[in-house]
Amino acid sequence: MIQLPHTLPLRKTVLIATFAAILAPALLAQQDVPAAPNQGTDVSAGPVFPKIDPADFNATSPTSDEVAAFLKASWGYDQTRVYQVQRIAKTAVPGVSSVLIVVGQKGNKQLSALQFYTMPDGKHIITGGEILPFGAHPYDGNRAELLSRANGPWQGSASKNLELIEFADFQCPHCKEAQPTMAKLVADFPNAHIVFQGFPLTRVHNQAARAAAYGICVAKLGGNADFFKYASAVFDGQAGLTTDDSTTLTLNSAVAAAGLSPDKIAACSTTPETKAAVDAQVKLAEDLGVNQTPSLAINGRIIPLGGVPYDMLKMMINYQVQIDGPAPAAAK
Repeated sequence: MIQLPHTLPLRKTVLIATFAAILAPALLAQQDVPAAPNQGTDVSAGPVFPKIDPADFNATSPTSDEVAAFLKASWGYDQTRVYQVQRIAKTAVPGVSSVLIVVGQKGNKQLSALQFYTMPDGKHIITGGEILPFGAHPYDGNRAELLSRANGPWQGSASKNLELIEFADFQCPHCKEAQPTMAKLVADFPNAHIVFQGFPLTRVHNQAARAAAYGICVAKLGGNADFFKYASAVFDGQAGLTTDDSTTLTLNSAVAAAGLSPDKIAACSTTPETKAAVDAQVKLAEDLGVNQTPSLAINGRIIPLGGVPYDMLKMMINYQVQIDGPAPAAAK
């Protein structure tokens, strides 16, 4: 993903708006749909959907059942959300179909609409400028990639049946703000394998890669527990990650807080091996389409960590555990 300094704040806003269709009712930012005429239905219980026109279903793929399975996988955590597949239509591009979903909430008459386009491979959609996975199990591919490649420091359970992966940048203010949320997740989900996966946005944060390199060396020489002491100290002193000299002081102080030698960590951080490890962290995030920090992967389902209320985040995690099978034996 391209990281442009002048577009980062806008990118975060846009990403939340496009994920709104797949995540949270409070964030849904699509066009309003006029309510259907009341034909005796008690609308106090929820919205009345427009009448379906069979002529709007002229695409051979995906089927209504396939779209319904995808929506269940994406939205099943929210028992208050109601929706109707309104259209699955051909487009001028062979194999690309236009899908329209009308969405509402129980107890609310207002309706909104989500439109997305399914790709010829049957495994992806485009909505709001984002390419997202599609299917009855849309996050399985991401989960497999993360089980194989996410090797950052971890805490919690050794089992990966529930794996929560935080993509974070030590110089990112929103990542610092997200740390209390991560602490709550550690406490509320003792059965979770919780990984810190560095994703330094180097074109935006000039000291992020250096802080990430130090973190890799702290984990290598001290272990997981020392890494999280280091990470906490770096976030606490984040204001010092500005000039090279102030960053040196900040990182050395964090290393000392973790009980390790600043000289040894500094020497380790400049090796080709450590640089390759930082580059691998960035590549993993980019390969998965992560383009903001902080983000959280819930068994492969990637969401903007700051964009979802904590109660809803817990609902999403519990639902993902419910519908996912155990991790492959080799990954446990």
